[in-house]
Amino acid sequence: MSPRTDLPDVLPIFPLPGAVVLPRGRLPLNIFEPRYLAMFDDALKTDGRLIGMVQPAVADGSRLHTIGCAGRITQFTETDDHRYMIQLSGISRFRILEEIDGFTPYRRVKAGWDSFERDLGRSEKDPGLNRGPFLDLLARYFDVADLRTDWGSLKEAEDELLINSLSMLCPFDPEDKQALLEAPSLTTRRETLVTLMEFALATGSGGEGSLQ
Repeated sequence: MSPRTDLPDVLPIFPLPGAVVLPRGRLPLNIFEPRYLAMFDDALKTDGRLIGMVQPAVADGSRLHTIGCAGRITQFTETDDHRYMIQLSGISRFRILEEIDGFTPYRRVKAGWDSFERDLGRSEKDPGLNRGPFLDLLARYFDVADLRTDWGSLKEAEDELLINSLSMLCPFDPEDKQALLEAPSLTTRRETLVTLMEFALATGSGGEGSLQ
């Protein structure tokens, strides 16, 4: 175990394009593939109940981005067809030091946590966040992307919850999601988020759906 925390040296990973979890954020997942059902069962047997979310760096998944984020299984429900609907609560980002060969059907990595001490601290603030213009931009982006949300909750959310939830749930490309994940501070993440929304507005691009 790491001497700084109780975070493990070896972490099971779930490589999934477009899916990131951020520290203190919450990510819903639908687990149905046999290898990830096995990973889920094994994770539940550990003290930390941690799974590492990592994005593939290439289409076939053979190469991974080096930075991911570990989430703790905090809720789960089993469906009638033996799938699991789970919730991961983000704990800390990590760096993949090496991938571990082994006998598990899912992939595991040696994880380095030392570059991400800020993730284990208190919720971050963004002193530069001007909510009025930011929410106006967000409303225009949601219109282009055909997204719906609870505006009352968004307006009342703390800085970190607002910015991180949008970073996790907005339908940006995987590489853009990775840039949001790797942002060194909440302020730089918000700046990246603004740039991505402005680009979507300029190009008329966006996804469809709703933000929970």
